[in-house]
Amino acid sequence: MKRIFINETIKHIDEKVRICGWVDSRRDHGKIIFIDLRDKTGLAQIVFADDLDKEMSKLSETLRAEWVIEVIGTVKQRPETMKNEKIETGGIEIKAEKLIIYNKAETLPFPIGNDGYEIDEEKRLKYRYLDLRRKRLQRNLRMRQEVIYFMRTKLKEKGFIEVETPMLTKSTPEGARDFLVPARLQPGKFYALPQSPQQYKQLLMVAGLERYFQIARCLRDEDPRSDRQAEHTQLDIEMSFIETEDILNLIETLYIDICKTIFPQKRIKKIPFPRMTYKEAMEKYHNDKPDLRINKKDNHELAFCFVTDFPMFEWHEGDKKWGAMHHPFTMPQSKSIEEIKKHPEKILAYQYDLALNGYEIAGGSIRSTNLEVLTAVFEVLGHSSKETKDQFKNYFEAFKYGVPPHGGIASGLDRFLSILLDEPNIREVIAFPKTGDNRGLMMDVPSSVSEKQLKELHIKIINDASQK
Repeated sequence: MKRIFINETIKHIDEKVRICGWVDSRRDHGKIIFIDLRDKTGLAQIVFADDLDKEMSKLSETLRAEWVIEVIGTVKQRPETMKNEKIETGGIEIKAEKLIIYNKAETLPFPIGNDGYEIDEEKRLKYRYLDLRRKRLQRNLRMRQEVIYFMRTKLKEKGFIEVETPMLTKSTPEGARDFLVPARLQPGKFYALPQSPQQYKQLLMVAGLERYFQIARCLRDEDPRSDRQAEHTQLDIEMSFIETEDILNLIETLYIDICKTIFPQKRIKKIPFPRMTYKEAMEKYHNDKPDLRINKKDNHELAFCFVTDFPMFEWHEGDKKWGAMHHPFTMPQSKSIEEIKKHPEKILAYQYDLALNGYEIAGGSIRSTNLEVLTAVFEVLGHSSKETKDQFKNYFEAFKYGVPPHGGIASGLDRFLSILLDEPNIREVIAFPKTGDNRGLMMDVPSSVSEKQLKELHIKIINDASQK
């Protein structure tokens, strides 16, 4: 007999069905045992009555929470007074005729029948496979899928092509630290995991694709932060022959459609989204990602706003040097090489961010296609002309063959989803998140590796005290 999901049982009144799942709860009423069986679609009440054969009756008495079982039985309507209107299957129950126990379960380290916010987070992350049985987290993952599917569908309709870019790439001075991967077949050399698909997506514009997107995995070896992840997911977009207005209109329309279609209970404060320059935002709100909600405690209100015209550079007092406010490939609003080098503090960029309820959820820019300007930007950041040409020789080679004007934007999906789902942090919308200091407690990573592996990679650990 083919297995069906629990939510389908309501279509099979007075029919025999086969369902599988986890024992959610057990109630013993003497000669009758009630089991709530749970699968990914919901709960069903199973009745083990006293007219069962002795072997099955004895087996049903052993059932405990979270045991994995299969039940074959007949679907019956419950009496009107016994119906549970709170669940989809509350009007039926299944009279068990056959029981199979696939696996028993020990007592869980924490309850999963509630939201789980009160449980120590490190414990939840250690047993994440159990934490994910929680209804709230399964809802979050399904809503995440809905949003990503919606994005893919809408962008395909608008002529975008989804392209997967490499995960093993080149280490370049772009901003955050790279995660490095030793190349076994080329001793002494390393790949880097991508901080973003920045170079690849620009080269796709050189390739003539014109409209690219990707649900991209991005990895950055950042210092510990409570609400950041070493690896995160972003909607990555790049377009040719466009201006800032084209990208802002695209992302505004996409986000409005997502909210109205998937989260109709939410209310967007203002359409079109308000726009302000970086200077205006800092002067009025002292923040480049202002929260424009009237009532900051109203989770149903979504206050989007665009912030534009960021400074090209920002001064890093600790390092006593200039850094890129966005990234070095952003086009400065000055084409004067001399001005860029002599007065970096005055240079604005064709950079734009999208803020939501006080959080930055997307950022992008029009890109530099003038290699002299790009070289000047890297000089301000402390890199010589030779170093820039060596590190980014792909640009200097590719741009010789005809590069269109282009720009793009990257939207952080984890942050966006956590706001829409009223979650306190991004870890609640990621299946297997890490701690704020980049530890994966469930898999115990990072971890040591064998001397044999290190030898194959031509690596020697000279001081592993920090790992103890």
